[in-house]
Amino acid sequence: MKTVIVGATPNETRYAYIAADMLTEYGHEIVPIGIKKGEVFGKEILNIRAQPIIENTDTITLYIGSQHQAEYYQYLMGLKPRRVIFNPGTENPEFEKLLRTNNIEPIEACTLVLLRTGQY
Repeated sequence: MKTVIVGATPNETRYAYIAADMLTEYGHEIVPIGIKKGEVFGKEILNIRAQPIIENTDTITLYIGSQHQAEYYQYLMGLKPRRVIFNPGTENPEFEKLLRTNNIEPIEACTLVLLRTGQY
């Protein structure tokens, strides 16, 4: 099962990059998507605007603000994740409600903390 990192970036100072590093370190298969070009840990960042098909999505971890999420609601739900993690600064009650309505668990948490504490 895969973790889709929304807002992926090759910028090593960004939390999305640090999450990609830590997820890889912990043995999780990542699929980075976003508007930035490049790669992270050997994986090409897929263009979210192209809405790439990603099979076997378990978790989506968000690193884009709520103001940029609405245009991707249907696409992200269509990936059929088990859960969506809203990292600090990405909280979005509207999207969280929509996820619950579609039997997808929204979690307001930090991916890095979940990994470090064994709750991921």
